Formats: sequence, C-alpha cells, structure tokens
Amino acid sequence: MEVQLNTNEKNGFFYIEVNGKTEAKMTFVFAGEDKIIIDHTEVNDGNNGKGFGKMMVAKAVEFAREKNLKILPLCPFVKSVIEKTPEFQDTL
Repeated sequence: MEVQLNTNEKNGFFYIEVNGKTEAKMTFVFAGEDKIIIDHTEVNDGNNGKGFGKMMVAKAVEFAREKNLKILPLCPFVKSVIEKTPEFQDTL
C-alpha cells in the first residue's frame, strides 16, 4: 500500500488505493508560492486503525520538504498528527 499524489497548479490530494478503490484521501490547496493548506482528510469505513491517515500526513510532510513548502493544517486530524510528531513540525 502506497500513498499516491494527484496535483495540478492549484490543488491536489494524497490518496491510498486498495484493490483499485480509493480508501483514503487528504485534500490540499496551494497558498501562494510557499504553502499548502491541508483542508480535509477522510478514510473509508472499515479502514479505521490501519494508519492510512498518518501515512498520508507523512507523505504530505515529505512533499512539503521536497518542494520547500510550509503546511497550514486546517484539517484537525492533520494538525493533531503534526503537533504530536516533533519530526514533522519543521513544515509548519
């Protein structure tokens, strides 16, 4: 299982597919040249406790570092994960 990314010049989303079906998704919009705003995370029923949300946050942090971006976590889940993970906080 791998977190994938779909993006264009305005926004994008990270997602996880299982057997060809999207089971988790985290959406964001670009804010200027140096920020992304993560606004929503959802995981389909039956996937709770599998770590899909945290996997997508980790991928977003990796993406932000690669692109030299900061993350504005409007999504409460993402905000909580980043606040509880000291090694992610450099992206805030």
